[in-house]
Amino acid sequence: MALKNYNPTSPGRRGLILVDKTGLWKGKPVKSLTEGKRKTGGRNNKGHVTSRGIAGGHKQKYRYIDFKRRKWGVEGTVERIEYDPNRTAFIALIKYTDGELAYIIAPQRLAEGDTVIADKRTDVKPGNAMLLSEMPVGTICHNVEMKPEKGGQIARSAGTYVQLVGRDRGMVIVRLNSGEQRYIRGECMGTVGAVSNPDNSNQSFAKAGRTRWKGRRPLTRGVAKNPIDHPHGGGEGKTSGGRHPVTPWGKPTKGARTRKNKQTDKMIIRSRHAKKKR
Repeated sequence: MALKNYNPTSPGRRGLILVDKTGLWKGKPVKSLTEGKRKTGGRNNKGHVTSRGIAGGHKQKYRYIDFKRRKWGVEGTVERIEYDPNRTAFIALIKYTDGELAYIIAPQRLAEGDTVIADKRTDVKPGNAMLLSEMPVGTICHNVEMKPEKGGQIARSAGTYVQLVGRDRGMVIVRLNSGEQRYIRGECMGTVGAVSNPDNSNQSFAKAGRTRWKGRRPLTRGVAKNPIDHPHGGGEGKTSGGRHPVTPWGKPTKGARTRKNKQTDKMIIRSRHAKKKR
């Protein structure tokens, strides 16, 4: 999909750049694979705002996506490629030979009429899913599991992928987009190819209203507030807000490391924070 530029027929159109969706399905999603989605407004069960900046937004339906891809040996045909408001990637409707329908994350270069299959070992073709232990070294893949049969967790967003760079002791070594290299068990599943819609990050919405349609409210900068409302607030004139940026509750932000999962440190070979080789 390419990017679409608009003529400045109004202030809201000036600078508008969106992904061209002319090749996508125009109708409604499959009803049996959808569910109504309630808006929370960022509030918990007591009505208190626990996530700021959330409100409004267009009404949405949630599409059930098959992240597990454990329907082994049954070939499926791509009926159509659809837009999904719940994720940045496009989704593909698959019709299996036994008549079952399912949505999967659409990889790049997957088109209507193509066939896909999931098995222990299959052809290295976009949309096919197999065990990581059976993938050739160097394969680009997405929707990668971290635990067998849990469903894909890594590389599900638009344009993302991981590369399988080696094998060791029943595990595979993958390189993530962040530069991190880590071990993953060979019994985990992965889908061949990179995720669709790589131009998603190049869009320009041109007006605040288009962001509000997505359910995002504006957030006031801390330095523009009073001292009672934010640690960065107050001061005479325009002040930068102090040396260490913090949240309204005093926790470090903007780059502060918050990783707590030390149990999986042994799975990480090279951290994403390690200096990149030139």
